[in-house]
Amino acid sequence: MTEEADNFGKRSEQTARPLAARSAREALRPEAGTPPPPKRSRQSRNQFVVFLNFVVSSVVFLVIVAGVAFYLGKHEFEGRGPSTTTETILIRPNTGVREIAETLERQGLISDQRIFLIGLRVHGADASLKAGEYEIKAGASMLDIMELLESGKSVLYSLTVPEGRTVAQVFKTVAATPELSGEMPEEMPPEGSLAADTLRFTRGMPRTEAIAKLKAQQEELVQSIWERRAEGLPLQNIEEFVTLASIVEKETGQADERSRVAAVFLNRLERGMRLQSDPTVIYGLFGGEGKPADRPIYRSDLAKETPYNTYLIDGLPPTPIANPGRAALEAVANPSQTDELYFVADGSGGHVFATTLEEHNENVARWRKIESERRARAEAEAAETDAEEGEEGN
Repeated sequence: MTEEADNFGKRSEQTARPLAARSAREALRPEAGTPPPPKRSRQSRNQFVVFLNFVVSSVVFLVIVAGVAFYLGKHEFEGRGPSTTTETILIRPNTGVREIAETLERQGLISDQRIFLIGLRVHGADASLKAGEYEIKAGASMLDIMELLESGKSVLYSLTVPEGRTVAQVFKTVAATPELSGEMPEEMPPEGSLAADTLRFTRGMPRTEAIAKLKAQQEELVQSIWERRAEGLPLQNIEEFVTLASIVEKETGQADERSRVAAVFLNRLERGMRLQSDPTVIYGLFGGEGKPADRPIYRSDLAKETPYNTYLIDGLPPTPIANPGRAALEAVANPSQTDELYFVADGSGGHVFATTLEEHNENVARWRKIESERRARAEAEAAETDAEEGEEGN
């Protein structure tokens, strides 16, 4: 029998079954619907499971919130800052990071000190910010500011000591520099011992430290040049070397003349001639304070006895008369090879040199004529000005 015939037989058997008779009430009774789902198990209603579901949901929520907060905070920390102009901020020593953050927010350099503090902690920089004065560029981010304060690259100031200034004059400059701090040294170092240079420093450097740096620089410079000096110089020691360099420094401001001026003085020392230098006379009269600008040198000054009057003393004065710069020191250490013994002003800011006294006297006469003509011209101009002012008054 085939499978199809078998299935047909089963259907015929089911069809042939007699139908049970039902009463009218039973016929009208509704048939049962879909049965309800089975009741929940006791395990699913367990309080621990409920609590665990709550915890997992909370953790997921917090992770999402933390992720969003981290993204927004990172964007704020690394994004452009609120400042529109370049500003400077001074971080004093021993200032805490919270105070630094408050200062930055107060000056409008960051938008939120809390984000800045969190960013410092995330980057491990909350203990590495350095004191100093910093220049914050316009629009600098919190990250930029953090890296700048970590670097310690403070704003640098300049203190320039021109060549030829005395120690007393340098002390006045240092004392009047507002970016420096503290008192001046109680004692001045020897004349000629401070460098004629530009000192770069950060705000708040002690004035004693500034003087110490200038002194150390000069010692190093003088020693290095002295070791490279030409042989046979008529100088007994390094002190005489600095003294002569200070005289050369005060005698000329022309770079191309220094080695010739140095040669003249060295030649005179070698021959036992007096130096006859006007700047030494001035130092003997006025010391480190310097000659008043409106005070000329009188002929009578050349006859006044002081330890520095090289018209009256033999050899060098007892100390330098100023702080010589590198060029003057180099000129004395390696002077021009010449037999010149004299020089005098040429009327144009420089000097004219001579080997013999006769030639020198001619140069002096020429210079005096130039001076006389200038004086006469100045007097005429002054008289003309007075006359014009008198006419206006009338």
